[in-house]
This record gives sequence, structure tokens and C-alpha cells, in this order.
Amino acid sequence: MLRGINLGKRQLKSAELKAVIEGLGFTEVKTLLASGNVVFTAPGAAREVLETQIHAALAEATGLKSEIFVRTPEEMPAVVAANPFPDGAKDRPSFLVVTFHRKPVDSAAVEALMATHDGPERAQAIDRELYIDFPEGQARSILHAPLGKATRDPVTTARNWNTVLKIRDAL
Repeated sequence: MLRGINLGKRQLKSAELKAVIEGLGFTEVKTLLASGNVVFTAPGAAREVLETQIHAALAEATGLKSEIFVRTPEEMPAVVAANPFPDGAKDRPSFLVVTFHRKPVDSAAVEALMATHDGPERAQAIDRELYIDFPEGQARSILHAPLGKATRDPVTTARNWNTVLKIRDAL
């Protein structure tokens, strides 16, 4: 998953992304949607190595510098299974968001924030993912900045539940 793709001036065509990944020698490359999601086969490669390789190749080929977040075919079903808000996934999947982090999220900090938060949102950290249910949508929420401070991780990428399921299914 690439961070911040096809937002504003950060445009990247799916064909360009696919070419970069294929250029690294990876196989079975498929892009999903037009928001910086790509699945591929890279047997035996470590996540950190893949993130670094793709970041460098993307910058060299397109000039675009984007943070890269890799999850394996085993990890994405676990992300889906761990969802603490199944009602949000069922009733309003585009308002349920998963933010992906490189390191485990400070769940105690998120719990402390949510204990004092006076709003309809719900958030829970599980390992390297933060699940956020925005019942009234993200645009109206005042939770973004406080969650960023609580997680202490400025480099993340987010996908709504519909996209998370599409990525899982493509793997």
C-alpha cells in the first residue's frame, strides 16, 4: 500500500505502478483501485526489504516519493479477522478505517484518548493496525489530530474497510 497516492498532485497511474513492481522482478502483479494498492508475488523477501526496494524504485522511475506498507497474504486475513467493530464493517464499511503502521500501535495511549473523547467515533489498536469507526464520516471528526499524537507515528497509511477486503481478496 502506498501512502497518499492520487491525492492532489501526487498522481500515479496504475500502469506506472505495475511497471515499477514488475521491474523489480516480482510476479503476478495486480493493481487495485487507483489509490496505490498493488499485490504481487515476491517469495522469501522480508517486508522491510520490500518496502525499501519499492520506495527507491518508485522514486527513481517516477520521481514520486511515497511511504510503502507491505502486508503478506497471511497478515491481511488476520487484519480482517481482528476487526473490533464488526457492526461498523457491516453497516457502514466506507466509514470504518484501518490505519497501517510499521510498528505496533501504543494501545494504552489509544485507550486513554478514547476514554476522554466526547464523540461518536471508536478506535482500537491491535498490533500494527489502528481500527477507527467514524459513524458520521471522517470529514466531521475531530479525532484525527489527537489519534496521531496518541500513536506517535507520523508515517501511516489508511484504507477503508471496503478496500481492506479487496486487498485481502486479491491476495
